[in-house]
Amino acid sequence: MSDLPTPNTQDPTPGFPGVSFGRSSEGFPVARVGDGAFAMLPGHAGRYYLATGWKIGRPLSEWQRADFYGHSGELADEAAFTAQVLEQAEHQREKEALERRDIPAHAQTPWGSSQHITVYDEGIEFHSTSSHGGFKLSPERNIKVHRSLRAADGFYEEDCAWAIVAITFAHLFTGFERRCAASTLKDWEPDAWEAMTLTSLAPGQSHVKDRRAFEQAHANDWVVISALRSDHHPGMTEVIATRGGRRDHHAAERRFLVPAQEYEVGRFGFIIDAARHAKYDGPSSFASWSGRNAA
Repeated sequence: MSDLPTPNTQDPTPGFPGVSFGRSSEGFPVARVGDGAFAMLPGHAGRYYLATGWKIGRPLSEWQRADFYGHSGELADEAAFTAQVLEQAEHQREKEALERRDIPAHAQTPWGSSQHITVYDEGIEFHSTSSHGGFKLSPERNIKVHRSLRAADGFYEEDCAWAIVAITFAHLFTGFERRCAASTLKDWEPDAWEAMTLTSLAPGQSHVKDRRAFEQAHANDWVVISALRSDHHPGMTEVIATRGGRRDHHAAERRFLVPAQEYEVGRFGFIIDAARHAKYDGPSSFASWSGRNAA
């Protein structure tokens, strides 16, 4: 049986050849971009997320939830789904125009032996290994990286540091990749981003800056570091908290009981309200609780 997709019965999207939208056999929105498959699937609490698949060899109307295995973030609504699919289509079109080329692997990297190399331009290579991957810049290319972000060995791993390469050599990346790179650096390297762009990131624009602000604002509050449903008090969650959410061995710990329906962890942790959440010194549901450093 061929693994090539079956041609769509739906009309292609105007202005986006090779892109088709439709409904699955289960009624959720789906789309095909070349060999890529996308779906808007329901998640928790009435939310939706973008699911991905590859080379589904049937018409869109026969697709099922089991065909999708990737999770690419939350979606607000169907309009957001359409926008992300079209963004991926534009990304693929721009990527083809960049004419990146693959060459035989022949190098050692910090992540092991390179198994696959994609050349973006002279002196700019992406290496894939059995465990990880990232970019390798030649000395001539590496010197062009902003000094606050430059890696001495010229290697930039694929989780976050790849964004440094994409921002430095923006003309070698698609618009989608450039936007992802900017978002990554704002989140994880805000100081360097602000120095490079001479801007100041506002609250909500950087994960690291927001965490710093949270830690400063709640340095003296009890912040939960561990929680589980209480075996001794039905309907309650037993939590262990430390001042500012510290997790070192010297931090004094305190237990509290929080109503289970109320316990919902925020972006950086759950803050104990001393006026409403009772300090608890009774039998614990934590097998490892010994009361060490109890406050």
